[in-house]
Amino acid sequence: MLKTRVLTALVLLAILVPTLYFDSFPAMLTIATLFLAAAAWEGARLFGFARPSLAAVVWGVVFLALAWQGAAANTMLLFGLCVAIWAVRLAPALKFGLPPAGGIGNRLLGGIYGVAILGCFAAVVALFLRSPLYLFSAMAIVWIADIGAYFAGKAFGRRKLAPSISPGKSWEGAVGGWLAVLLVAALAIAVWPDVDLFPAQLQHRWGWAGLAAALTVLVAASIIGDLFESQLKRRAGMKDSSALLPGHGGVLDRIDSLIPVLPLAVLFGTWA
Repeated sequence: MLKTRVLTALVLLAILVPTLYFDSFPAMLTIATLFLAAAAWEGARLFGFARPSLAAVVWGVVFLALAWQGAAANTMLLFGLCVAIWAVRLAPALKFGLPPAGGIGNRLLGGIYGVAILGCFAAVVALFLRSPLYLFSAMAIVWIADIGAYFAGKAFGRRKLAPSISPGKSWEGAVGGWLAVLLVAALAIAVWPDVDLFPAQLQHRWGWAGLAAALTVLVAASIIGDLFESQLKRRAGMKDSSALLPGHGGVLDRIDSLIPVLPLAVLFGTWA
C-alpha cells in the first residue's frame, strides 16, 4: 500500500510541478477540468445519484465555459456564494445531519455541493493567474494544517473532534495543525519577505494579527471541508470517495479540505 501511495504521489507531482514551474495556463486548465470532473463524479456517487457520469460532464462543461469567457477568475459572486453555502448549509450539516438519501433534500444538497466544487476550481484559476507560486502558497495552508494535525493528533490526541463522523480526528490535532500553519507562515514571510506569497500579502495589508485571524478561519474551513466529505462517505458506506488515485482513494479525498478554503482565499486576497 505504501509503495502504491508513493508511486501515485510521484506521478501527480510529475504532472503538477512542471505545470506550475512553466506557468502553463492551458496545462493547468486541462488538469483542473479533469480533476473537477472526477470530483463531481465522486460527489454524485456519494449522494447516490443514478448517473454520476452526467454530473461530471455537466460540471466540467460549466467550468470550461466560465474559463473560456474569463469568468472563472473574476466572478466574486461565485466565490461569495461558495462561502455562504458552507456557512449556511454545509457546515451546519455536521451538527444537524444530512437529509435522507434519495429524497429531494438530498438532491438539492448534492447540487449545492457541486457548486462548491465548481467554486473551488474557479478559485484555482484565479489564484494561478495571480501566479503559480501564489496558488501553491494558498494550497499549502491546507497541506500544512493536515500534516500538523496528523502528527499532533498521534502525539497528543485525547479529545475527539467529531467522533460520530471521523473518530480519528482530535481537538489536539486540530490545534496542532493550526499552530503549524501559523509557524510556517511566519517563517516563510521572514525568509522570503519580498516574494509574492499568499500569507505575505495578508500580513502586508492586515498586519500580524489580521494574518493570524485569516489563517485561523482558513484552517477551520479546511477541517469543515474534510469532515463534511467524511460525513458523506459514512452515510454512503464508502471508505474512499473512489479508487481513482491508487493508495490515496479518490480526488475528493485529496481536495475535500481545499473546497471551502480556496474561494475564501481569493476573497481574502481581493480584500487585502
